[in-house]
Amino acid sequence: QETRSNEESTDESEEDESEEEPKLKYERLSNGVTEILQKDAASCMTVHEKFLALGTHYGKVYLLDVQGNITQKFDVSPVKINQISLDESGEHMGVCSEDGKVQVFGLYSGEEFHETFDCPIKIVAVHPQFVRSHFKQFVTGGKKLLLYERGWMNRWKPLVLHEGEGNIRNVKWRGHLIAWANNMGVKILDMVSKQRITNVPRDDISLRPDMYPCSLCWKDNLTLIIGWGNSVKICSVKERHASEMRDLPNRYVEIVFQFNTEFYISGLAPICDQLVILSYVKEISDKMEVECCARPRLDIVQPLPESCEEISSDALTVRGFQENECRDYHLEYSEGESLFYIISPRDVVVAKERDQDDHIDWLLEKKKYEEALMAAEISQKTIKKHKILDIGLAYVNHLVERGEYDLAARKCQKILGKNTELWEFEVYKFKEIGQLKAISRYLPRRDPVLKPLIYEMVLHEFLESDYEGFATLIKEWPGDLYNNTVIVQAVVDHLKKDPQNGTLLQTLAELYTYDQRYGRALEIYLTLRHKDVFQLIHKHNLFSSIRDKIVLLMDFDSEKAVDMLLDNEDKISIDRVVEELENRPELQHVYLHKLFKRDHHKGQRYHEKQISLYAEYDRPNLLPFLRDSTHCPLEKALEICQQRNFVEETVYLLSRMGNSRSALKMIMEELQDVDKAIEFAKEQDDGELWEDLILYSIDKPPFITGLLNNIGTHVDPILLIHRIKESMEIPNLRDSLVKILQDYNLQILLREGCKKILVADSLSLLKKMHRTQMKGVLVDEENICESCLSPVLPSDASKSFNVVVFHCRHMFHKECLPVSNTVSPVQFCNICSAKHRGPGSAILEMKK
Repeated sequence: QETRSNEESTDESEEDESEEEPKLKYERLSNGVTEILQKDAASCMTVHEKFLALGTHYGKVYLLDVQGNITQKFDVSPVKINQISLDESGEHMGVCSEDGKVQVFGLYSGEEFHETFDCPIKIVAVHPQFVRSHFKQFVTGGKKLLLYERGWMNRWKPLVLHEGEGNIRNVKWRGHLIAWANNMGVKILDMVSKQRITNVPRDDISLRPDMYPCSLCWKDNLTLIIGWGNSVKICSVKERHASEMRDLPNRYVEIVFQFNTEFYISGLAPICDQLVILSYVKEISDKMEVECCARPRLDIVQPLPESCEEISSDALTVRGFQENECRDYHLEYSEGESLFYIISPRDVVVAKERDQDDHIDWLLEKKKYEEALMAAEISQKTIKKHKILDIGLAYVNHLVERGEYDLAARKCQKILGKNTELWEFEVYKFKEIGQLKAISRYLPRRDPVLKPLIYEMVLHEFLESDYEGFATLIKEWPGDLYNNTVIVQAVVDHLKKDPQNGTLLQTLAELYTYDQRYGRALEIYLTLRHKDVFQLIHKHNLFSSIRDKIVLLMDFDSEKAVDMLLDNEDKISIDRVVEELENRPELQHVYLHKLFKRDHHKGQRYHEKQISLYAEYDRPNLLPFLRDSTHCPLEKALEICQQRNFVEETVYLLSRMGNSRSALKMIMEELQDVDKAIEFAKEQDDGELWEDLILYSIDKPPFITGLLNNIGTHVDPILLIHRIKESMEIPNLRDSLVKILQDYNLQILLREGCKKILVADSLSLLKKMHRTQMKGVLVDEENICESCLSPVLPSDASKSFNVVVFHCRHMFHKECLPVSNTVSPVQFCNICSAKHRGPGSAILEMKK
């Protein structure tokens, strides 16, 4: 099949720039067809799934393969072939010509029928099942519609099916139904009942039926499509209900769709639930202002009840279209493959549904690369012409041409996949256009890995123009992708020009880390006070390298530094840290304070030093330290607190050293805080302290008020009230006295409540004990006397015996119990009494 050329394109659309994708693609049927049509002209053609049959104006019939190669030739007549008909098997063919000849013969058998009529025969149609012996039938159409049927002795018997309405113009036979068109309209004959079941009249009778012939096409066994002039009708053959039969045929026809087209119809065919219509077009010439023949159109329409919706429309440039009439065009189709053949005197064009390769071609032509790539991925098993990689590379090139470098680089990840050669090729391409930075983020880092030179080239590009971007790549890329030594040297050279550049220094530290030169990396991190210094120390166990850098670490982040040092005491001892921080007491305090919070005893040798450190740098935590430490010297602490006039700490130390009276005095004289004094007296719970407090407060009305409000539960308030001088004004005295009375009433209520609870509990326990003691006790041969250790029960049951059993479950022979000195008849268990378990009285005395 010959490809489309610029001069003779067969799929030119009226709107070349249309964004709507065509539904069909076109190819000119070439090879043998080209040779035939150079000397002759096509008059008709019929299509079988295995081959094609082409009739010409010079009376020849050619059998062609689907590529247009001639496989067989028949010289039927010296004049035009009007119609060729094939049965479904493709083994029998009927031919009629303009000189009245009709031939029906087997392509692979010797059977043959010849007949010559006295008028031109326009149509012939063999029975679809002609290959079967009982279906040897065919029809011809000239002035009459004749049915020929082979009968007895292989003789052909003609039967007139219809006449009197002009020439028969077209016949289509499907199943048991024959449809034909004459000058008046379209009829359908049911071959089973031999009844004509419908007559569909012609709409536009002004058109010459020989110039604008009727097109007939069976969509299926019961659906007929009629195209005549510019009118399309779709008819459905239906069974008539038994109640409606009477003298009517058992079938009838219903027109389900009917609409008009813009141009005259030369042929039609079904495609799914849509129609393909070949139209003859006339247009007004701009130069001569006369009507002339235009290119024929092939439209796909969606039928609607009274109209149609155009799906696609293509104008076809066929050879000699300027000289053709409506009757010169024919449309044939192959049902199995959805192939449509447009026949004209000088050309045969094949239209076929576009496949996924065609769809991708169109998308690429319209530069819709993203959609083309997606379509190829979805249909990668069915596409034959295209490769996903080729489409992807074209897409990348397109994006680069448009200047969308970042998107092009991002698409490389998906398109190039693991192909290292393509990756390296694309990197060099981006380098040529100065866009290495764009592709840097998307370079593969694992599976596959490119040559180190590629990564080094990208890093050098960033190092020359973008320090931040360079640092980002060093962080993101694994160190084994490139030659670390080369990059380190390049960074060092740049630092010579700008030695204080923090970004380059930090990046150099990371490179040293990759190169396992941790000491140098640590120095840079400490110089930069970088947060990753602690992570570096932990990850690579660099504690031996920081023994003399503890002050630097503490200055950078004392909290993290102290936590790290305390977590690794086995690597850097407490003594070494304290020694290093000797000249920085504020940092020394931070370290020792955190150590003390973790363990009160680990740094005990430094507790004396810590007293001064707390006093100097952290007084709020001094008192908690003094309370929790059991190793700090109290005298030293007291001296320091007194020197600095730390009253609260001094009070605590005095009380801890047993000098409570001095502590109380300091609270009252220095702090003058009666509540704190009362709280202190409550903690000490010493009557002498309460006496001192009362004596100190007796001439101070505010202190007396505080004492009255809080003393009630510890000291008898009468002692205080009796000592109050006459006529002394005491603030809120009435409220204080009311509170004392309320507190007293509350105490009385509490005591009464407690008494009730105790009585109830005692009674409950007494009842429980009584129930318990009323229960029996099992005595058997296993029980022994707790005194003589022999069995309690005698081995001879006939002998008499006396056994005493106590509530504590101890058992004795009566004679083994010591004689009681008391007059009371109640006996007690000697064992329980000796162990101070309380008296266990005897509950049972067994005698026999």
